[in-house]
Amino acid sequence: MAHSSKIFCCFSFLFSTLSIIPLSHQLEQHPLDSLTPIEFIRVQAIVNQSHPTTTNDITFQYIGLNEPDKQALISWLQNHRTTPITAPPPRQAFVIARINHQTHELVVDLLYDNIVSDHIHHGFGYPLLTFEEQNGASQLVFNHAPFLAALNKRGLKVEEVICETFAIGWFGETKQNVDLEAMKITHFRDRLVVPVPKAAGTDYRESEQKEPFGPELKGITVVQPDGPSFIIDGSRVR
Repeated sequence: MAHSSKIFCCFSFLFSTLSIIPLSHQLEQHPLDSLTPIEFIRVQAIVNQSHPTTTNDITFQYIGLNEPDKQALISWLQNHRTTPITAPPPRQAFVIARINHQTHELVVDLLYDNIVSDHIHHGFGYPLLTFEEQNGASQLVFNHAPFLAALNKRGLKVEEVICETFAIGWFGETKQNVDLEAMKITHFRDRLVVPVPKAAGTDYRESEQKEPFGPELKGITVVQPDGPSFIIDGSRVR
């Protein structure tokens, strides 16, 4: 994908969570409710079907609710109090996707299952890296001879190293680099060797602890006999 990226080694992991909204709640959606899993799938299908001749796989960097016009939302809320069957504002999704090596910003109508806006971003900056891009870029270095030589110089084995990928950002450059689109390493720099401290006295696993131990913690109880002071209604917290 069109990102300029450098490879850094670190010991970190990235996790993604997805909130699942029950089907019963989907039937009474508030206009500001997040997209449901079913809607995510529909949005992807609509975008894929709208570009059947793309020369590369379409990647989705972002899919989220395209919030309705504020005045339309206020009007719906006022009418909904007296007429619950009032139709809500059109439900739409905002999408950032890479299609044919270009960054598209799309608005998808979920009522009519079509794209109502498709803007190609020509300025600087790139969308987020996908998990596939991050994983692919991280694996590139393990076949890169200078990187393997750097590991050997430090006395490290390949299986002892974890690599992570980060976009380097944009700092005013007039040239746009797209090395991640081609999935190749364009530059490698072995900066310096830093001594690693010994690990003595840093193993805090319970099985490795020796007496004497500190005093046991005293018990604690937190209760709300009258229940919580808030109400959760779908995605709303009152």
